[in-house]
Amino acid sequence: MPDLDFSLKHLQESGAQASPLQVDGCNSIWLLDDDASMLRALGRLVKAAGFSVERFNHPIAFLSRLKEAICQVAVIDVWMPVMNGLEVQACLIENSPATRIIFMTGRDDPLVRQTALDAGAFGFLAKPFEDEALVQLIHKAVAG
Repeated sequence: MPDLDFSLKHLQESGAQASPLQVDGCNSIWLLDDDASMLRALGRLVKAAGFSVERFNHPIAFLSRLKEAICQVAVIDVWMPVMNGLEVQACLIENSPATRIIFMTGRDDPLVRQTALDAGAFGFLAKPFEDEALVQLIHKAVAG
């Protein structure tokens, strides 16, 4: 399980951004994807659905934000450099257990999907997915 303090040190050494790319409010939906165009599109979609959004392009930047804010719902890409989505999920379980996690992936591996869901993921979407599928999952996650 990744150590958050070690991860923050790695963040500083790698030069990744320590703050979110966009912050619209407290208790917002956090988006994590290393693909900049996907991250922008997701941000527009989630914001248009009426939610506040924080966007992150690096797993360590995402995790470092946990020291400052509460994440109610996180939408996380599975395959990213440095840490994969399952490793981010492990950190969230340890440091923010109430966060509901929705995974998305361009490579839908049944074992990865089952591992994520068994660890408590709220949902799992294979890219490309319908916008409405994500919005509905977020609404359900926020509602509890």
